[in-house]
Order: sequence, then structure tokens, then C-alpha cells
Amino acid sequence: MTTFQLRRLRLRTGEQLREQVEVEIEPLVLGGQEYRSEPARVPAGLTVTKASSGTVFELSFGVRLEGPCFRCLAGAALELPIRAREYQATSPGDDPDLRSEYVRDDVLELSAWARDALVLALPDKILHDPDCAGLCPVCGKDLNVEPHAHEETRGDPRWSVLDELREKL
Repeated sequence: MTTFQLRRLRLRTGEQLREQVEVEIEPLVLGGQEYRSEPARVPAGLTVTKASSGTVFELSFGVRLEGPCFRCLAGAALELPIRAREYQATSPGDDPDLRSEYVRDDVLELSAWARDALVLALPDKILHDPDCAGLCPVCGKDLNVEPHAHEETRGDPRWSVLDELREKL
């Protein structure tokens, strides 16, 4: 896990620190499938700005996420640019909106922040191709490689009453 020590910063109001850091991106498990950043450690730009009422943190990096396609389980890869911003008030009190969950005891947890920002930037479905046909629901074959159709099978007789109702509507 990558962290950044805030105790060493001696910023006054209006001052800013820009630093290049390497952030370790932990694997994600989505829908029971594992997705990994390649490489696992990515270069990132960290900006810390001291405001009169607190501190603003900005993190930006590019990541290549690899794992299985949601529809057909073939290998898929996403290139995502990530930009995230957090605010930590000098005196946050009990207000959770004024406190960053990534700042603990003068340590900024970069890996957790980067992972959460990555998850928020993900599309609804990770696909190897936007036109992915997926797997056949009957036989399980990859419809991208072998497009086919099955003869319509007779439904479960227990549902026959609903079939009759559907025909009346």
C-alpha cells in the first residue's frame, strides 16, 4: 500500500506542492472476476494545496486495467485517465464532508484513494469489444466466434397457465 507522509509538509496558506509518486493499484474483484492494473505500480501526479480552511489534495494518473470481458470472458483491457480531488478541513468537527477518509494521522493513503477513484471511473460493463455478443445462454459457446441459434424449446409445463394468459392479452 502506497502512502504519503503529510507531516513533512510545511505549507502556508496559498502554497502548493506538486510531486510525482508511484502508486500501487490493488486488484479489483467485480462480479466474481479479478481485474488487475498493468503495471501494478503506476506513476501519478500528486498536488497538495494549503487553503485558509484546510487542504486540497489532487491525484491524477493513467491506468490500464486488464481482466475478463463481462459478456464472453475473453481478455479485456481498459485505458482510463483518472483525476480525483479530496478536501480535508483544518477543523472538521463532526462533519464527514469536511474530512477525507484517506487522511489518517498525517498520512495520505494513496493506494486506497487511487483504487476508489478507479472504481468510480469504470464503465457499467467491461467489454473486450463494444459489439461483444457474449455466450450462448443454451450451450455456453462464444457467440463472437460461432454465431448460432437454437430451436425454440417447449417451456416448462408448470408455466402453461401464464402462457395462456399472455395469449389472451
